[in-house]
Amino acid sequence: MTGTEVFTGAVGPDFGAVAASVGLARIVGALLTVALIAAVGVLVGCAVTWAISSTSGSWHTAARARTGVLVALGGAALTGSALAWVNWLLHTGASL
Repeated sequence: MTGTEVFTGAVGPDFGAVAASVGLARIVGALLTVALIAAVGVLVGCAVTWAISSTSGSWHTAARARTGVLVALGGAALTGSALAWVNWLLHTGASL
C-alpha cells in the first residue's frame, strides 16, 4: 500500500484454522466433569472421616479431615465455576 489506498475488507479471526475446535469443548467439559466428581468424592470421604474421628475422640484426625472438607469445597467451587467460565469463553469466541 502506498498510503492512498483504503482497506475496505472485513478483518476477523479464522476459526477454521484450528482443526479440533469442536472437539476442544467436549474435551474441556469432560476433564472438568471428572475433576468435579473427584472433588465431590474427596468431600464425602473427608466428611465421613471428620464425623468418625470426632465421635471416637481423635481430634488431630478430625482437624485434618475438616481441612480436607474445606479444601474439597473450594476445589468443587473452582471446578464448577471453571466449567461455566470455559463455556462462556467458547461461546464468546465463537460469536466474534
